[in-house]
Amino acid sequence: MKGNNIILVGMMGAGKSTIGKYLEQIIPEYKFVDIDSQIEEDEGISIPEIFERYTEKGFRRIESLTIEEICKGSNLIISTGGGAFEDETNRNNLLNSGKVFYLYADSQTLYDRIKTEGNRPLLQCENPYKIFTEILDKRDTNYRKADYIIDTSSLNPELTAKEILRRVNETVNLS
Repeated sequence: MKGNNIILVGMMGAGKSTIGKYLEQIIPEYKFVDIDSQIEEDEGISIPEIFERYTEKGFRRIESLTIEEICKGSNLIISTGGGAFEDETNRNNLLNSGKVFYLYADSQTLYDRIKTEGNRPLLQCENPYKIFTEILDKRDTNYRKADYIIDTSSLNPELTAKEILRRVNETVNLS
């Protein structure tokens, strides 16, 4: 049986954490969990430090264990890291845990939202926009395996949260 969690997936800059916090305000019986923040809390160091210390492969192992544990819960709004949905086991755990929403936006919009942030380990390179678009192109196929796709390009976080809630309520009313 599928869980009742609300899961937010998408690229860095899609607004997963921000929208998750809005959802928590409008659905008080749900608790917001940010996977990356949970990992930082559990490990006692930042995501960039985890990448530096354990490499991306080590980070992904920690991420998978964290997702597996969190997906056992219910009444959660789960915000994943941008690459979490690439792993088939993570994807299955998340899809079985509740309704998965892909927060979509075009590459330029997403990049503009995050280009000044220094805490994006995968973008610490010579041509970050090129790398960003390559990562998005690669991940988009798996993101589209989500239950719903919400185009956030022209929606603010509050409107996006309300659209997610509308779709969750729609499926509850059909059951």
